[in-house]
Amino acid sequence: MTRITRSVEEAVEVLRQGDPVAIPTETVYGLAANAFDERAIAKVFAAKERPSFDPLIVHLAIDSDAWQDGSLTDLSRFTALARQRLEALAQAFWPGPLTIVLPKTARVPDLVTSGLPRVALRKPAHPVAQRVLALTGFPLAAPSANRFGRISPTESSHVMAELEGRIPLILDGGPCSVGVESTVIAIAEDGRISILRPGGLAPEKITDLLGCKLEPAAQAKDLSASPGTLESHYAPTKPLLLLDSESAAKPDLRSKRAGLLTLAPASREWIASWGPNAPTAWTFHPLSSNGDPHEAARELFRGLRELDASDCDVMVSVLPTTPWTGLIHAIADRLQRASKRY
Repeated sequence: MTRITRSVEEAVEVLRQGDPVAIPTETVYGLAANAFDERAIAKVFAAKERPSFDPLIVHLAIDSDAWQDGSLTDLSRFTALARQRLEALAQAFWPGPLTIVLPKTARVPDLVTSGLPRVALRKPAHPVAQRVLALTGFPLAAPSANRFGRISPTESSHVMAELEGRIPLILDGGPCSVGVESTVIAIAEDGRISILRPGGLAPEKITDLLGCKLEPAAQAKDLSASPGTLESHYAPTKPLLLLDSESAAKPDLRSKRAGLLTLAPASREWIASWGPNAPTAWTFHPLSSNGDPHEAARELFRGLRELDASDCDVMVSVLPTTPWTGLIHAIADRLQRASKRY
């Protein structure tokens, strides 16, 4: 039986006993376990039905030096430039929605990294997550607290819907303030930086800070070191039809009830443009009243869940037409992966 609690102390006790607990972060809720306890990590994989080839992100306390003290990472072959960039990124963006992939030590269980020689690290900004990390005294490996490949949870009720009966405890910390997973980057030994997954931190902020270009995800050699990069991910149970633009050809939905998920309210002209291909009924779900990407990111997964639970037969969305920067890039990425199952 799964319970929801607001007691951090209760959650810490369960974690110390070697069981997983769903905890809030500013991005999404994570299913956390002691990163050094392989048996506890195995329970995370089992609860999520997650394949062992998909690595986990290890979460650190704000005052932790584990990212550079040799307990988690081996930076012995890092050049001065690589160390300088790592320290600059950690100082500027931790705690926050940035995950950094670094060479790991033998102390990190292979199950955490899917047998890869690198480990993904992050310091979450959510005060409840940080309180848990401070009290446990060990880092927490935590993927999103949902069944593998499904819509990520941004509220404790979402976790309950996904994992009821599979985990003992959900720590309720309210809705997530960012709403999409962290941006994941990798730092090479010579200081080159690859972006593996767009997310809650705009890549432009990284380039502005460091004054260097980021290697695109498509060219990154260690893309498998990041979670959330499978072609199909974040998927609802109902089909999600993703249009490239508002001017794209409209599929024939005349016998369907459709749920429309848009960045901003859809115009009457666009709805009318469906003509005879229009569905028998629309359910409208704009992610923002004015197209604000921060509001849209917070609402994205909740919107997908609400339409998935509605009486619509199919879900429809349109890729953002504004430049793919910052959170817009992350939103577009999630929509593309959510639609690939069909």
